Amino acid sequence: MTELPPYWLRDNCPCAECRDPRNGQKLFQVDDLPEDLTIAASAEVGGLLEVLWSDGHRSRYEPEWLDAADEGDGRTEAGKRLWVAADFARGIPEAAWEAYLADPAEQAAVLAAVRRSGFAVLRGVPAVEGQVLRVAESFGYVRVTNYGELFDVRVEPDPNNLAFTSVAIAPHTDNPYRDPVPTLQLLHCLENSATGGDSGLVDGFKAAALLREEAPADFATLTRTPVPFAFRDRRTELRADRPLIDVDPLGRIREVRFNNRSIGTLRGGRDDLETFYAAYRRFAAITLRPELRLAFRLGPGDCLVFDNTRLLHARTAFRQDGHRHLQGCYADLDSLASTLAVLHRRTAALDAIAGLFAGEGAGEYLGEEVTMAEHMLQAAAAAEAAGAPDHLVAAALLHDVGHFQGSLYGRDLMQGQDNRHSDTGADWLARWFGPEVTEPVRLHVAAKRYLCAAEPGYRERLSAASAYTLTVQGGPMGEIEAAAFAELPGATDAVAVRRWDEQAKVAGAPTPGFDHYRPLLVSLMR
Repeated sequence: MTELPPYWLRDNCPCAECRDPRNGQKLFQVDDLPEDLTIAASAEVGGLLEVLWSDGHRSRYEPEWLDAADEGDGRTEAGKRLWVAADFARGIPEAAWEAYLADPAEQAAVLAAVRRSGFAVLRGVPAVEGQVLRVAESFGYVRVTNYGELFDVRVEPDPNNLAFTSVAIAPHTDNPYRDPVPTLQLLHCLENSATGGDSGLVDGFKAAALLREEAPADFATLTRTPVPFAFRDRRTELRADRPLIDVDPLGRIREVRFNNRSIGTLRGGRDDLETFYAAYRRFAAITLRPELRLAFRLGPGDCLVFDNTRLLHARTAFRQDGHRHLQGCYADLDSLASTLAVLHRRTAALDAIAGLFAGEGAGEYLGEEVTMAEHMLQAAAAAEAAGAPDHLVAAALLHDVGHFQGSLYGRDLMQGQDNRHSDTGADWLARWFGPEVTEPVRLHVAAKRYLCAAEPGYRERLSAASAYTLTVQGGPMGEIEAAAFAELPGATDAVAVRRWDEQAKVAGAPTPGFDHYRPLLVSLMR
């Protein structure tokens, strides 16, 4: 504790007074904190570090969070796999389009490959025009440029770019004359029956790392020399002055811009120009080393997704004895990284919920003949059998998670102390699910009290344990309270969940396991 700066620790307080529980954004300014802030006391409470501050505020921190390392934004060479062509002797990162769409784990693997290795190929993407936009929209947003929302890579009669001819194209990055540059490029093959026209990729980070190792002075020159990149045609004139190799404040490679066709005239003194061109030529020679170039051929239905700030892409010349037609578009790494992070977050959330079912869920359920997990799985199965919409199946499955998450547990409820598990569970689930799931969870105890007041004979059908907890939870509603409950937007759904809850207490009843409901839960997570 003593080694943690007080203002850093307090600035990161996770409590609801300091951060909006819905979005995690801070509710105070750093200069709102008092002068001479100190830690008055600290102790471990319930597995958390509890801190009492000199101004009376109390914070609680998870040990895992305190010990976590900063992984950065994932844009630099740190944590990436720098590669040469031989590293993919067993195959390149790829996936079937249908599997990518259907399986969140497959989608996460593809996006993670783009982040770590710089590229991936989706196979079997329908070879129809415009489909490349659907691929980009599966993880982010299309970046529109002067080439349009999408562009055709084929021989054009009046090309404004050598890419739209049949000549060989050396390894390069696209649009270096833009700031910011489009950070992702997608190329979708519609037809490739011409002789030649094979694709190639070079890891620009690897090439830059080799330059740093072999000629550190040249590396330094290319990181500090702004290069004028320019593009112009009849409707467009663009320019960006950026170094060929960009590094972050810690000196880690963050971006490579390399396109000999788009470098304008660099001005400067003779010595500076000679120094730059010596370094530029050395770097260019490294990018052309055969061992760095990964060669492959795109066939109809193949869509290549790659990091345009890292990988240099190339093409061999081709004869016009057949047809070669690719469609491309640009997107951005931040949206891909966001989608990947959400996929990981959802997986972690589902793993946490699954852990409750497998762990504490194996324990007794309020004196009933089923375990907690069996009870919730039976409730979900009843909802599913009734043809309930997905959000209600989820609510039935998760309605009692508050027994795990509160400071009080089911045994406390059976000892006469209301643990308000419906509110606790709904609040916990609200991190991942919308009100269509959380409100039936929040109201399912109130729905029992309502049904006992509004439906003759309902109270008599309760199990002994449920009848006992009814008294702890407030007993049947009065007439006015019942009428107010019936007007609530989620009342009908809560009543449905309550009925499935009462059915879900049959010892030994067969039900699907938790994994059966994972796809359904993923579809509802936000």
